[in-house]
Amino acid sequence: MASTPLERQLASDSTPRRPTALDAFALARSDFLAGDRIDIGSIAQRLGVNRVTLYRWVGTREQLIIEVVWWLTERTLDQGWQTVESTPGPRVPALLGHLLHAIWDQPGSRRSIERDNAMYMTLLTVASHGFQPRMLAYVRAKLAADLETGRIHTTLDLDDLSYTVLRVAESFHYMPTIIGEPADPDRAVRVLTAILGPNPA
Repeated sequence: MASTPLERQLASDSTPRRPTALDAFALARSDFLAGDRIDIGSIAQRLGVNRVTLYRWVGTREQLIIEVVWWLTERTLDQGWQTVESTPGPRVPALLGHLLHAIWDQPGSRRSIERDNAMYMTLLTVASHGFQPRMLAYVRAKLAADLETGRIHTTLDLDDLSYTVLRVAESFHYMPTIIGEPADPDRAVRVLTAILGPNPA
């Protein structure tokens, strides 16, 4: 008789596994990265479940999109932080630049954001949708780390600074919707560096 979890899983490997919410999430993430629209009907069909079941698992289509984008965003930010963590001066501009470049340099992600830029701007910048508070908290934590290590100086309250920094980055990310021009991660980095600046000697 199988005794370890691995042995039990190997023994039951031939038994078809029922799809779960995580399978729906994985398909949605793959669609986003392929540049395809995240479509509830398509995902339900591929999983062999009905729409009612899928909605019960993931909530609305918008909620599923937000979870996919946040999962990708958080991991990209974590990777970027490892890259900039030991660098001198303010690290948040380069961190956000890393995120924006990652979004626009990945072909499928780029197609998704270009096609539905206005939708993503609404979903990801309005607090009630759930993405914005998480993003703001992440940026706030990294700004706090830069303040504590003397990499930046400011007369602003940390909450005000965090909101301002994130809004500046977003304004260059959503330029296609706001002013009809291509997104410009490098300009975002330059402006944020000028705003934060190194701590004067």
